[in-house]
This record gives sequence, C-alpha cells and structure tokens, in this order.
Amino acid sequence: MHNKRHYSKFDRICLGVDQALKAMFGNATTSGRAYPAQAIKESDLSIDQQKHSAALMRVNHAGEVSAQALYHSQGLVSRDARVREKMEQAAIEEGDHLAWCAKRLTELGSHTSYFNPLWYTGSFVIGLTAGLVGDKWSLGFLAETENQVVKHLQQHLNLLPVQDEKSHAILQQMQQDEAHHRDDALQAGAVALPLFVKQLMRFTSKIMVKVAYKI
Repeated sequence: MHNKRHYSKFDRICLGVDQALKAMFGNATTSGRAYPAQAIKESDLSIDQQKHSAALMRVNHAGEVSAQALYHSQGLVSRDARVREKMEQAAIEEGDHLAWCAKRLTELGSHTSYFNPLWYTGSFVIGLTAGLVGDKWSLGFLAETENQVVKHLQQHLNLLPVQDEKSHAILQQMQQDEAHHRDDALQAGAVALPLFVKQLMRFTSKIMVKVAYKI
C-alpha cells in the first residue's frame, strides 16, 4: 500500500511556481479529453471573420489562464482537504480549456495574449486573498466567477461568425464545464458574495476582455 505524499510548504511553493509557468506558457496539466472541434471541418472564413474569431478565442484563453491562477491559489491556502482536491481537479479540467483555446488560436493563425503573465499574477493574488478569508468565501468567489464566465461564453457564442463551427464547439463544451464547476462550488457550501464584490469582478473582467481582444 502506498501512502499519500504530504507536501511541505516549500514543496507547495515549488509546485505552485511550476503550475504558474505551465499555465502562462501553454503547458498546463490536462485530463487528456478529446479536442471538441477535432472532427469538424475548417470553415471558409473571410480575413475579418478569422481575425474576429481569433480575438474572441484569445480572450477566452486569457480567461482560462486566470482560471488556472484562481484554482491554484485557492487550492494552495485551502484549509479543507476536500475543497483543495476540488480545486486541483477543476484546475486540470480548466487545463483542457486552455489547451483547446491555444490549439484553436494556432488553427486561426493567431497568438495568445502577450499579457498572460499579468492575467495570471493578478488572478493569483485575488484567489489567494479569497482563499485566506475562508473556504466558504473562496468557494463563493469561485461560484460567482464561473457564473460570470458562463454568461461571458454565451455572449461569445453569439458574437462568433456563424460559419466558425470549430470555435462554437469548443466554447459550448467549455460552457458546460464551467456551469458544472459553479454547481459543484455551490453544493460544497459556497456563500453568496456581496453585490459590490460581484460588480468589482465584472469591472476587472471587462478590462481583461478589452485588452486581450487586441493584444
């Protein structure tokens, strides 16, 4: 029988740095799920449509970088082993999203956001703060984040060119996964966040969306 390894604080810091570098530079841990758009034929997009789709997928990739940071930081300081395991598993599933968005950007002949280190760092600090307040608040922050992401993905599904079936397939699967993460957090005991916190989250998200769309 193998005993589960217990990591020291230093071990966790080293693992955290490794996770951060992988998330920011395209090598995050994934579950190995199939690419949702694998069997879909590439559409005949105009140059403008291709650039628009790429910009939207770049925003979503940046959002997934931020999601990695939130899960990593909250899992790092969680006091409840069950919550920590949920965060770690969710980070792996979000790693799938990160890989899918990156692959789609390559297919569209574009690139990820040059500000990914900034998105990761900012979200890590926010997640760390939420996690230190307590697990229920951390879960509440997570649930609200995922709730906003589900709505954001629906907006992007509406904004994507109708012909871009590959990007549609990716975002639809991501939306299902994010809703599942939101529901998991609620079932695990997430508390509702104050209105001003929700508004602040929307405001910071809008800044990231505007910048990542272009850069």
